[in-house]
Order: sequence, then C-alpha cells, then structure tokens
Amino acid sequence: MTAELDCAVVGSGHNALVGAAYLARAGRSVTVFERDTVPGGAVSTVERFPGFRIDRGSSAHLMIRHTGIVDDLELSRYGLTYLDCDPWAFAPPPPGARGVPPILFRVDLDATCESIARACGARDAAAYRRFVGDWLPRARAMMTAFGAPPSPSHLGRAFWPARGRVPNGHSIRANLSRTVVGMSHAFLQSGDSLLDEYFDDERLRAALAWFGSQSGPAMSEPGTAPMVGFAALMHVRPPGRAIGGSGALTAALLTRLAADGAGVRLGTPVTALAPDGAGWLVTTAGGTVRARTVLAGSHILATLDLLAAGGYDATRIAAWRRRIEVGRGVGMVLRLGTDAMPAFPGIAAADQAGLGLLAADRAHLARTRGDMLAGLPPTRPAVLSMAFSTLDPSIAPPGAHNVTLWAQWHPYRLADGSRWPDIAGREADRVLAEADAWAPGLSASVTHRYIQTPDLLESELGLIGGNVMHVEMALHDMLLFRPTPELAAQRVPGAPGLALAGASMHPGGGVNGASGRSAARLLEHDLRRSGRGIARRGARGVFAGAAARLAR
Repeated sequence: MTAELDCAVVGSGHNALVGAAYLARAGRSVTVFERDTVPGGAVSTVERFPGFRIDRGSSAHLMIRHTGIVDDLELSRYGLTYLDCDPWAFAPPPPGARGVPPILFRVDLDATCESIARACGARDAAAYRRFVGDWLPRARAMMTAFGAPPSPSHLGRAFWPARGRVPNGHSIRANLSRTVVGMSHAFLQSGDSLLDEYFDDERLRAALAWFGSQSGPAMSEPGTAPMVGFAALMHVRPPGRAIGGSGALTAALLTRLAADGAGVRLGTPVTALAPDGAGWLVTTAGGTVRARTVLAGSHILATLDLLAAGGYDATRIAAWRRRIEVGRGVGMVLRLGTDAMPAFPGIAAADQAGLGLLAADRAHLARTRGDMLAGLPPTRPAVLSMAFSTLDPSIAPPGAHNVTLWAQWHPYRLADGSRWPDIAGREADRVLAEADAWAPGLSASVTHRYIQTPDLLESELGLIGGNVMHVEMALHDMLLFRPTPELAAQRVPGAPGLALAGASMHPGGGVNGASGRSAARLLEHDLRRSGRGIARRGARGVFAGAAARLAR
C-alpha cells in the first residue's frame, strides 16, 4: 500500500523539529506526532504564573548558534530573535566575602582577562588568555564533530586540524606522534586536571568547573576537559537568549514547518512502530498511518519501547536497555517570579544575562555530587542562577523578574525511601537558601515559585530518570558509544528507514539540533534511494509478523 507520509516524526523536541524542518524544506511530506499538548519538549515556554513566560526546560542556548542550523533554516524569518548573553557567565563574590571583586566572563576576551586580573591576579589572567588560545581550535573541532553521526572517519577529519602545529624535530613520524599524543591527552584528561594545569585561583577554577559540570559528569572524571574547554567558544559567540523564552526556537521551527506544508499533531502519542512493505506502520492514539521513513526524536528508551510494541526482537532490546546508562539523576529546578533582580554584590542587573556560577571551590561541587551518588538530596546544593528579564522584559510583568535556579546533582531515587512529592518543598527551600546566601534578599523577593523535581522532569518532559541529557555524558557514553556502539550511527540494526535523534544520540544533551539535522540527511538518502523496499532489507528476524498484526 502506498505510504501516506514520506516521514513520520516521533516527538517534538527541538532535534526532532529540526530534522522535520529539513525534510519538509526538501519537499517531503512530514507529520510530527507529540504526546504532550505543549510542543518542544524541554525547549518550551509557558505562562506558568500570570504575565510570566517561564521555560519548562532549557533557558540559555549555548550551542545551536554554532551549528549553522538557525541560519540555514532561516529561522529569523519565522520569528526567532536571539539576544547575546554578555557577560556569558559571572562568578559573584562568595557568601560573606567583603571587598572581593566578581569575575565577569564577557565575550570580549580582553575585558574578561581584566576582570580575572582584578579578582584573581595577573598570572591567572594571562593563563586564561592562553587557555582560550589553546582550546578555541579544539572547541571548534568539537562542533565540527557534532555535525554528523560519529564514524571514525568523520571524527578523524574533525579533530585532526586541532592536533596543533607539528614541531621541528628529528623525525616527521615522531613529531606527528607527539602532536597526536598531546591532542589525545588534552581531550581525555579530567576537567580538574586541565584547570590545575592552567590556574592558581580556586574561585576561577571552581567557576569554570561548574560551567563544565553543566553537562552532567563531575570534572574529576576522565574525558571531561573538553566540557571546560568549550568555554573558549563563548568568546566567539556567547549563549543566546531567544526573545520570549527558550520556546521561541520551537515556535519558529513550527512556523517554518507549517510554511513548508508539514503537519503537527499534539496530544497524539505514538504507541508502536513496525515495518511495512512500503516503509513503516506508525500506530498512534488517533489511529495508524503509513510512512516511508520514521525519525524518532524521543528518548532512546521510549523509542525502544515503541519498537518492542511493533514486534522488534525483545532480547536485543533488553540487552540495549541494560547497557544504556541513564544515570541517577541530574538536577532540580526552581522557576521563580520575583519583584526584584537578585542582588549579587558588585554585579549590576544588566550583567546578569548569563550563567551565574555560584561555586567558590570545587570541594562544594564534590560534596554535592557525593550526596547524589549516595542517593541523598545535597545538604548544600550547587546552584546556577539565570535571570533574563532585564535582557528580555517580555518574559515578566512590568517591575517583576523571571529567575531560574538550576540545582544540579539531585538523585532520582532516594536511598532513604522518601518520595520527591513529599520533600520537594524542603529541598526547594535549601536551593533558595543557597542562592540567597550569594544574593542576599532573593528569598524575600519571591512572589511565585514552581518546583521541578527529578520525578517531575520525567513526567512533564519525558526526561527518564530526571536526566536532562537523556543518557549520561561520561566519556564511555559519548561519540562512538552513545547511547551504545550498535546505535551510535543513529540507526537501529534491522530497522532500515528509521533514524534516531535527540539528546540520547551524539552529540548529547543541550540545545544543539545537530542530531536532528543528521537524521534528516540519513532519511533523505533513504528516500532518494528507493520508494519501495526500504523496510524489507535486514528486517527479518527482528520483526516477526508485526506489520500484519498492527494492521488488523
């Protein structure tokens, strides 16, 4: 039977919508199916309190403007406007410190080094300049690596230019070996080792460690140096804040899809995916449709459930599920409406457009993560502050402000048997108290509060286990291993015509869009090759009679 669609898209997260937009732009018939009534997944914004536009997930977009996707899809034509977060980050004086200057990480490297010199000394300012010089080409190589599925050849081409200049010596082979070994060490070392190599001041090291830790792992883990080194790229283009909230990116993608004739069905969960002679049978709450290809933008575990419901080999799925490391949880969030901006000493309200790195030493971060690993809420949370309402007044009523406190490393499962709904208020008070210690008076300014605990992140946004990155971002879960080696190419063995996208896939979490673009390229290749027989080759043995069963 002739397919009804060229591509059915499962989920409306930003990666899925990016993939859908590329396919629709190419003239393909596309429909997006989303279980939620709010599109965008973790890139969405709602009126949580009267007059307040509150993000449900992400807030600052660190990566997508480095991918070329926003320009390529001409999203500015469809309503998306980004404002630069500059400073892109700031480290306030620690609680109780007097006469201590803040550290302001501005886009301008000279201005940043001047701030570091005032707060940490001339040596660390010079070291920071050297750090940016060393890591900028490496960070650019990372962004190149993010642009396609992680094959060895693609990764080699992406990272080879970042190896550095070949030094003079006795042997070309020896010199090449030195540069490759040096590059490998740079990328495989821990973030803490990198910070100790460059800097003396613990405040500066802690601020950059906290920036790097936003990917999830502690900076003491191997392979986390690039998460710190990514800061160098912020001096080229800082995090972007979309006017109207994070969901403005989703809104622009939806407008682009509508202009290209694509459909979006909200409140319509997909319940099974099964091969069909001409492609795929996509079973939804509203019925079954046929599609030549499928772009699965949902959490990888959710996608595996859909394949299992469609008859895919249960043994293989069970083996993958055991190997995919979701982790113990990443964090919880307080969304606040306030009647004043946070009063961080020495930092003007206009300079709070970036990430507020509230960590004075790495021991604080280590204790917080240690509590999570023990299954306990942190005694003293580690907090990231974001307040964009001076940069974008449209997200709060006149005279009011919109403040987000992201507190990382809260366990999804609690070792003492407690339930998150029972302790949410208590733990939110701890988070607010920690932020108040850095910005005295913040607690008194709160007029509205919404608490997103790990279990609520799961139920509201589909972030299984409360992990906003879907799958752990540790070294053994990245690149060729994300989410498992068999699935890392954004394909499922024995399921041709299906491509995987989302934070579960390379390059991982964060507002990036690269996996959606890569998935669209894979499916466009499938569609060009043949309109028939795509779903037949290789499917025997993993799907048994699924199409016939679901068609009944």
